[in-house]
Amino acid sequence: MRKIITYASLCFLSLLVFACEPMEDRMELGNAITADQLEITAVPIIVNGKKSNKVILDNKSPVLSSWDFGVGSTQKKTDTVLLVTTGTNEILFTGLNPEGTKITKKIDVTVDELTFPVPLEWGYLTDGSERTWKWDETAPAVWGNGGYLGNSAPAWWTLKEADINGQVAGEGVGAKMTFSLRGAKLTKLKSTGAKEQGEFSFDMTKIVKLDDGTTWAKGKLTTRGITVLCGISPNEGNAPVYQYDIIILNNEKMILSYAEPGAGPWGTAWFWVFRAE
Repeated sequence: MRKIITYASLCFLSLLVFACEPMEDRMELGNAITADQLEITAVPIIVNGKKSNKVILDNKSPVLSSWDFGVGSTQKKTDTVLLVTTGTNEILFTGLNPEGTKITKKIDVTVDELTFPVPLEWGYLTDGSERTWKWDETAPAVWGNGGYLGNSAPAWWTLKEADINGQVAGEGVGAKMTFSLRGAKLTKLKSTGAKEQGEFSFDMTKIVKLDDGTTWAKGKLTTRGITVLCGISPNEGNAPVYQYDIIILNNEKMILSYAEPGAGPWGTAWFWVFRAE
């Protein structure tokens, strides 16, 4: 009888030991693939027998996706994007393997025609490749504040180009910024020689109209990781400004504005006045 009890006790203890051992649910990492093994495509939508400027991107590979299509980027596995130039467009794909290594591959896509509308502002801002902008020293003022929906340039407290360094060092006389079509890149070159780089995008549906129906702002320019020259809001502790109403943008001139939070008609807005170099 004692042997039976001892045997039963040992069995019970062994069950406790096994029950206390941690159970791990591990996800095994897949094997890393090379760029040659990528299964990716970039196919233009065909309209009336021609390759349009809308392109379907598709990644069937076991990697995370990052597509750079020249005027923007997307991290979706499958996406439809808009290209803004005819001819050969280069698309750069970067894949992230499960164990952390990156692989890249380029795809050339031919666009026959701009079937889908492209904002003219891409051409104005980048000249089809890149364009450099500087303060418009011929204007009465290049930066300052004025009335939201009331003014279209600095009108109250105004500064000339020579005064800008007092607001942001290196961003006055001699400072420039270059908008590049490839990657929608914005590069700011300070008068000190220092460089900063970020990205930009447009939303030309963000039109601001006055009560009489006339257009005050034709769209919105957004920057990421960078501001335009002297892109600050003084009454908000010199906070960086990343979104700007587009008052004027053509081949020669650009005027941007930023309204302080809560500003109504004739509330405080800030204005930037640039010209193409």
